[in-house]
Amino acid sequence: MKAQQIERVGYAVTALVTAIVVVPILLVILSIFINGYEAISWEFLTEAPRNGMTEGGIWPAILGTLLLTIGTAIAALPFGIGAAVYLAEYAPDNRLTRTIHLAIVNLAGIPSIVYGLFGLGAFVLFFNMGTSILAGSLTLALMTLPIIISTSEEAILSVPQEFRVVSLSLGATHWQTVRYQVLPNALPGILTGVILGLSRAAGETAPILFTVAAFYLPQLPKSIFDQTMALPYHLYVISTQVPGMPQSIQYATAFVLLMIVLFFTVIAAIMRSVMRRRREW
Repeated sequence: MKAQQIERVGYAVTALVTAIVVVPILLVILSIFINGYEAISWEFLTEAPRNGMTEGGIWPAILGTLLLTIGTAIAALPFGIGAAVYLAEYAPDNRLTRTIHLAIVNLAGIPSIVYGLFGLGAFVLFFNMGTSILAGSLTLALMTLPIIISTSEEAILSVPQEFRVVSLSLGATHWQTVRYQVLPNALPGILTGVILGLSRAAGETAPILFTVAAFYLPQLPKSIFDQTMALPYHLYVISTQVPGMPQSIQYATAFVLLMIVLFFTVIAAIMRSVMRRRREW
């Protein structure tokens, strides 16, 4: 009986802590929606801003955010997952490897504005890419790499060792084992890390401030070497730099950004759930 009481208390405390964390987040999202739903319309989502950004829509900023997120994924995924595979499956357990792990953890905690300054010096100035989608995507990719590497490595290490032993005993090479046994079973965890990294990249302002974001552009970008508007920077501008900006437009812009991030998260959750059901362990 005592053990059951302790278990009930544990469940109650866990539920209370969950509510303390979740309820304020839901209230914030609800407040943003209530204050911004009047400005949300088809015109708001598909047209460019006009009249000092106090009218029109945010389509260029939406497109810019999507382009930067896609560019970040293209640049970060091969290197992030490749590094995770090497560290989990091939790298020896020595001082160098432990130092690399420590460096990855430290890089994940560096403020985003530091990545922005690095991107400005490295990609914009040194490699002469200018303020462009390419420079911004590479900067965001560097920022998300530590998250992708760490979560992907943990997902790979979580695959039971028996899978590797059986595959190798049947004559498969180490790479064939990794490709056909380890990675498919680790994919749900890898996907979680990827979405976490890309969601952070989609909502960052400081890195794109120095490398790609523009205050206002009359036309959409035509190549990866053009500047673009982006929702995080656009939200910052209309909230702090534009006098007379209707408050509903500010909240509507914030709500659209939240919905884009939520959309990617939901898609990832559905894919992860489907993949987990197909696993044999």
